[in-house]
Amino acid sequence: MHVKLFKTLVPLLLIAVMLSACAKATDTSVETAAVESDELPSGDVSLRVWGAEEDGELIEQIISGFKSEYGSKANFTITFEPHSESGAKDEILGDVLNAPDVFTFADDQLMAFVASGVLKQVSNASEISGRNITAASEAASVNGTLYAYPLTADNGYFLFYNSKYLNETDVETVDSLLAATEKAGKQFFLDMTSGWYMYSFFGNTDMEIGLNDDGISTYCNWNAKYTNITGVDVAEAMLKICASPAFCPIAPDGFIAGVNDGTFIAGVSGVWDENSIKEAWGDDYAATKLPTYTVAGQQLQLSSYAGYKMVGINSYSENKGWAAVFADYMTNEKNQTLRFQMRGQGPSNINASKSGDVANSKALLALQMQSDYASLQRVGGTFWGAATTFASAIADGNSSNKNLQVLLNEMVTSITGEESTGDAEGVEAEPIEEEVAEEASEEEAEEAAEEASEEASEEASAESLEEGDEASAQSGDETTETEDPADESGTETEETEDAGSLASSEN
Repeated sequence: MHVKLFKTLVPLLLIAVMLSACAKATDTSVETAAVESDELPSGDVSLRVWGAEEDGELIEQIISGFKSEYGSKANFTITFEPHSESGAKDEILGDVLNAPDVFTFADDQLMAFVASGVLKQVSNASEISGRNITAASEAASVNGTLYAYPLTADNGYFLFYNSKYLNETDVETVDSLLAATEKAGKQFFLDMTSGWYMYSFFGNTDMEIGLNDDGISTYCNWNAKYTNITGVDVAEAMLKICASPAFCPIAPDGFIAGVNDGTFIAGVSGVWDENSIKEAWGDDYAATKLPTYTVAGQQLQLSSYAGYKMVGINSYSENKGWAAVFADYMTNEKNQTLRFQMRGQGPSNINASKSGDVANSKALLALQMQSDYASLQRVGGTFWGAATTFASAIADGNSSNKNLQVLLNEMVTSITGEESTGDAEGVEAEPIEEEVAEEASEEEAEEAAEEASEEASEEASAESLEEGDEASAQSGDETTETEDPADESGTETEETEDAGSLASSEN
C-alpha cells in the first residue's frame, strides 16, 4: 500500500486550523455534536438543511414535525435547500463557513469531513448506535468514534429476477442463470461499465482496494499476478460472461426499460427499482443475493458495495446544538419509517426495519442476504474513470485484443497514481508483449501468402497440362510454340512465391 499521507492531509489540516480560528467568534460551548434541548438557547434559531432534491417534500414534513415538537423552546426558522448528496463534500469543504448547519451525504465522504474538522464526535453516540444496525453505525464512524447520524441502509445491490422464467436453482450461479435465460430467449443485465457494479467481480478475491490513510487517495492491486486469484483470472471470467448472448453489459435506455419491454428477466440493481419491477412482473417478481461466478476454475460469490446515507452537523454552525437535535430527530424511528413510505429508502433504524411494509420488502430482504458479501465503498475519485475505461473494454469483448495484463496495469496505475505491473513487491517485472493483435496478423499474412503461392502453382500446372493435351494433336511446329506457356507458367509460379516471401517480410 502506497500512502501519500503528508501531501494530502496537510491541506485538510490547514483548513481545519484556519476554520478553528474563525470559529472562535461563534458559540464554542458545545464541542461535540449533541446536547439536551433544555440546555440550548431560546429565542431566534435559524437552521439551513441540505438534502437531495427528491427528498424535498419529505424533509419539509420532517421540519414541520420538528417545529411542532420543539416550537415551545425557540423560535425556529428552518430552511430546506436541495443539494447533491454525492457532491456534498466538495461544496461544503469549498466554503465551510457558508455551508449548511445540517446536511445529508453518502458514507464514502465521511473521512474527508472528519479530517477537515467539519464533523465532530456525536455526544450521544451510544444511544444513536444502539438504535441503528451495526453496519450503519460502523459506516458513520472512524476508528470506533461516531461522527454522523445513520439515515438509510439501502444503498447496495442484489439480483432481481422473474420467477415465471427462472427458479431459485437457476439464480444460484451466473452459469446456470445465463443458460436458463438463453433458453428463454431473454437476457440478464448487469451494468459492466460501472465501477460500482464491476467491483462485484474483484471484491471477494484476495486482491484489495481501499482508501489510504489520507482519506483521499486509493490503493489497489487488481492487476496482481501473485494472488490466489489473479487480475487476469477475473478479466478472463468477465470476458466469458460478456460473450454470452444472454448477457447484457450495457443498457442505454436503462434496466427498467428492458424489464418493461420483456428483454430482461433478471438484473442487478437496488431497492430504488423495486416498485417499477413489482408493477412490471406482478406476482412473478423475486429478489435474492447475487449469484456465484466461475473464475480460475472455481465458484466465487459475487460481492457488492454497501452504501449508507447519513446526516452530518457542521461543527462551525452558529447553532450546532440545535442542529444536533434536529439531526437526531430527522433520523429517529418515526422519520426513517416515513422516509421508507414516501421515498422507498431502507431504514438503518432497527425498529423501523422490522415493522410493516419494510419487513415485507423482497428487495430489502435480498439486500440483507447480500450484506454478508458486501463492503463499504471506500475509494477515491480516481477510481471511477479508470474502472469505467477498463470495464468498457471488457464489455466490448476486448475488441482491440489488448493484452489483459496491460489493461489491468493501466487501470491500477490510473487509480493509484503510481506505475504498477502487478508483480509482487521486490519481484522484477517480466516484459509483456503488448502487440498481440499485430503478431497474429503477421502469422495470418504468412499463411495467406503461402496459400496464394500454392494456388498459383496449381493453376499454372493445370494450364500447362491443358495446353500440352492440345499440342499432342498438332504439328511439330505448333508443339514447339506450346512449350512457351509452360515456361511462362513456371515463371509466374516463381514470381508468386517471391511475392509471398515479400509479403511475409513486409509484415
